[in-house]
Amino acid sequence: MEWWMSMPKVELHAHLNGSIRGSTLLELARALWDKGLIDFSQVEHVILKNDHMTVTRIANEVVEDFASEKFVYLELRTTPKKNDSQGMSKRSYVEAVLEGIRSVSSVDVALIPYTEDPRNLLDPLHAATNDKCNGNSRKKIFVRLLLSVDRRETTEATMETVKLALEMRHLGVVGIDLSGNPKVGEWYLNLSRTLA
Repeated sequence: MEWWMSMPKVELHAHLNGSIRGSTLLELARALWDKGLIDFSQVEHVILKNDHMTVTRIANEVVEDFASEKFVYLELRTTPKKNDSQGMSKRSYVEAVLEGIRSVSSVDVALIPYTEDPRNLLDPLHAATNDKCNGNSRKKIFVRLLLSVDRRETTEATMETVKLALEMRHLGVVGIDLSGNPKVGEWYLNLSRTLA
């Protein structure tokens, strides 16, 4: 098993909320509930909608954890959250996630922006290979962020996320992830018109 752990790895489908450190999850839950009792059906919604600082911390730790396990490429997805009581919009949520990714200090992080020309898709990876050949020995992880849309969302909420992804594509948001029951939702017609 040691040989596998030392090999460089690629993760193409990581969920931010599914990759939270267990210790962080317990710490945040204890801070939210006096007795440490957790209603697990609500933990994801309460913790990830808590505040910008928490979202930034979680994103930072997730990237650190993947890098520590020798992942060199990570596609991370998350559904933008709103929390009016904390002044959190979908945009500020995504900005907090991006800040968490950028603030990793244990390794070099390359947040790869969207490219319209698929021939340029691997340019950042080639540049990193050249860095290694030129003596740069610091670990590096390449990260791309996808914004998830739950098919149960309203057309308005879905379009807000799609527009946000388009506006932030040069900051590291590279696409949309569809989640939830594929037989639910009526917004796909508007989405196809927007993306056309």
